[in-house]
Amino acid sequence: MRKTDLREVSAVEMTAAAVLGGLLALGVAMVVLLIGAVAVSNGILKQDVTPQITALACLLGGLCGGVLTCLRWRARFLPGGLAAGLVCFLLILAVGLLSGDEFSLGLQALIELAGCLCGGAVAGVLCGGWKGRRRSKARNK
Repeated sequence: MRKTDLREVSAVEMTAAAVLGGLLALGVAMVVLLIGAVAVSNGILKQDVTPQITALACLLGGLCGGVLTCLRWRARFLPGGLAAGLVCFLLILAVGLLSGDEFSLGLQALIELAGCLCGGAVAGVLCGGWKGRRRSKARNK
């Protein structure tokens, strides 16, 4: 097998990469939400911007988790990034269900889903451009 060839990745490795990416995405999203909560409580930001903070947190979390998943799952970048975003959304949904009393998927859940999936997709597209580029033709001589 040459250095440039990609080996086949098993389903267990793909699942582990998506779960690790989703966990990293959840951690990054929680840190961004914590920073946003501190900014709102100190009066730096108004309380009206909480949906935007949530969308930003999901986007940044999905991006970081998607990059980790793409680095571990080199065969398919876009599905890897989307898988990390989906796992992040499911973890956020699970945390919300555990802390709340009722199950309701409203506008907030759609914002979180869109942010996580868009972040993962951006990570998949950005990581997809890294494969197989050569720096110059002078190296071949």
